[in-house]
Amino acid sequence: MTERPWLSSYPQGVPADIDVSRYVSLVALMEESFTKYADRVAYNFMGKDVRYDQVDKLSRAFAAYLQGLGLVKGDRVAVMMPNCPQYPIAVAGILRAGLILVNVNPLYTPRELEHQLKDSGSKAIVIMENFGTTLQQCLANTPVKHIVLGAMGDRLGLLKGALVNYVVRNVKKLVPTFSLPGAVRFNDALEKGAGRTLQPAVIGQDDVAVLQYTGGTTGVSKGAVLLHRNVIANVLQSEVWNDPVMQKVPASEQPTSVCALPLYHIFAFTVGMMLSMRIGGKLILIPNPRDLAGVLKELSKHTFHSFPAVNTLFNGLANHPDFATVNWKNLKVSVGGGMAVQGAVAKLWLEKTGCPICEGYGLSETSPSATCNPTTSTEYTGTIGVPLPNTWVKLLDDDGNAAPAGQPGEIAIKGPQVMAGYWQRPDETAKVMTPDGYFKSGDIGTVDERGYFRIVDRKKDMILVSGFNVYPNEIEEVVSQVPGVLECAAVDIADEKTGEAVKLVIVRKTADLAESAVRDFCRAQLTGYKQPKLIEFRDTLPKTPVGKILRRELRDTQ
Repeated sequence: MTERPWLSSYPQGVPADIDVSRYVSLVALMEESFTKYADRVAYNFMGKDVRYDQVDKLSRAFAAYLQGLGLVKGDRVAVMMPNCPQYPIAVAGILRAGLILVNVNPLYTPRELEHQLKDSGSKAIVIMENFGTTLQQCLANTPVKHIVLGAMGDRLGLLKGALVNYVVRNVKKLVPTFSLPGAVRFNDALEKGAGRTLQPAVIGQDDVAVLQYTGGTTGVSKGAVLLHRNVIANVLQSEVWNDPVMQKVPASEQPTSVCALPLYHIFAFTVGMMLSMRIGGKLILIPNPRDLAGVLKELSKHTFHSFPAVNTLFNGLANHPDFATVNWKNLKVSVGGGMAVQGAVAKLWLEKTGCPICEGYGLSETSPSATCNPTTSTEYTGTIGVPLPNTWVKLLDDDGNAAPAGQPGEIAIKGPQVMAGYWQRPDETAKVMTPDGYFKSGDIGTVDERGYFRIVDRKKDMILVSGFNVYPNEIEEVVSQVPGVLECAAVDIADEKTGEAVKLVIVRKTADLAESAVRDFCRAQLTGYKQPKLIEFRDTLPKTPVGKILRRELRDTQ
């Protein structure tokens, strides 16, 4: 496909291409906003506002603190935190010090955390105390030398902060006992850094900004290397894409976005935090999106215009009895990503809010947004939309050639938001990049004459649970270690709530193996969304003549 048929579907005013080189680094983008919007609110968390000038000052102190530890440009720093002000402060500090951010899922088990810290070579970690016990269990096997320990109430002021910490620790009992000798408290690190002078790092567009970990077909989590220019490009692409509707926000209102998706996830990181900073917006930080009543109670206090979310969250909120307590009238854009948006959910959301869900598509490897439905859409299309400005998408056959017109093919993406490769894995990078610079997504799609793409299947045996990738190989690797398991296979099943869920099929070695033993083992080794919803015991598994388990056949016989 040499031309771009989708350009005719662009809303008026959205250009085919934009200048993605306007910032030399994410630091330059952030520092412009710190100055330009100094007195505006950057974040709201549990009723407390944090202004841009405060994020500027605190992140500068944090950057100086990190430099004081002896960390130098290019060193990796892991961040394992829920949505709270400490996250953006830490991220801005890490990047300002010239370091590389490693985003970590706070729900990881010790096994998963150990792999990521070792693979990234992280020398430091910023972690919420709630997950201290996880780190304690694997710390000795990692290169981590410095630990900065946060608490939920850190940035809420003396009284409220103490109260929140008391409730989190003693009432809700969300902080299991741990021992991390030498760990420095987040507020103490800020205080130490405030007494130092930050040595501004020389950072260019081609420097690495983020290692964003994503599963692989092997089940081994790999770090997608996102350069400063990759994330900047996607922020600017997302901005012009949202512009036709965000322009309708009254001048008297600060553009405000709901951040209920976890910030360590690339969708919330780029389209939530970084985009909000670029436009001088306010971000409402939701620490626990599973608490739907709590989310709605928080949103009832705010006027907001943008809501990026996954299908499960839109569905859960729209069906909640408290939905009407929130004023949805100011909502200009609802972006659905991470997993397929279901037609029934989109219909209900539009009925209840008057704002259609614009489904988009992307991956950690594309920073993440590659395609999206126009934000001016008035109805659900059932497609993943059209490629964003500066982005080319084509369909490939199994030999890597363009798929014949009208035929499905593997979605391949080219654009300034595409990663530089996988961290220290040239072999894996070579598997997904074409000679002409396209990234092969592993998703099978079709395209219509207007340039709208639709996903029809997956090349990889991946299970998508509430927008999170789950790789059967990883599940099987873990379950095969359970005493009494002869062999096993993990496949996807449809799930009303999460879109897909994990089904585990096991052949027993010993007849006394109980389902409860398997579940207990999985709970210790796998984070929540990877746990099997359904466990089935069989006498045999279907296999190819060479002994490869036929997952597809297991799927078809449900």
